[in-house]
Amino acid sequence: MHPRELLVDTVAHIPPPNALEGLTLEQAGRTVPGATHSIAELVAHMTFWMEWFVARCEGRAEPPPATAEAGWPAAAPGDWPEFQGRFLAALERLVRVGEEGLDRAVSPPIEFPPLAHYTIGDVLAHAATHNAHHLGQIITLRQIIGCWPPPSGSWTW
Repeated sequence: MHPRELLVDTVAHIPPPNALEGLTLEQAGRTVPGATHSIAELVAHMTFWMEWFVARCEGRAEPPPATAEAGWPAAAPGDWPEFQGRFLAALERLVRVGEEGLDRAVSPPIEFPPLAHYTIGDVLAHAATHNAHHLGQIITLRQIIGCWPPPSGSWTW
């Protein structure tokens, strides 16, 4: 599968850019009773991990966060445009890394044993499934707060 199909122009689920389309600051920052995170917080989390994986794929030996909590950066409602832009940029950076070759090993290897053997292809698959999980949560939150489907109808494929 081509990296763009895996990460951006998905066919197995709503494409990530479409799932975020049309959200206001208020909608992205809104917390729903019973939900752990706002849409902005979920996007900040996905962005954190994609940016970390891109750095690793580009040879920067940034250590994994010491705790799971560190992978959940704070995201105030006003941060929405920044995180949405960074999320979309991180997707494109991963696509570019994948286009350079999926079979290349991440070097230096990731220090976390379950990921130590990862290739670029493994990173892209990891990011795609992680994003799909959280994008499903985002769509559910959008439905709960009454802002689904996106205004342009771009949620169909």
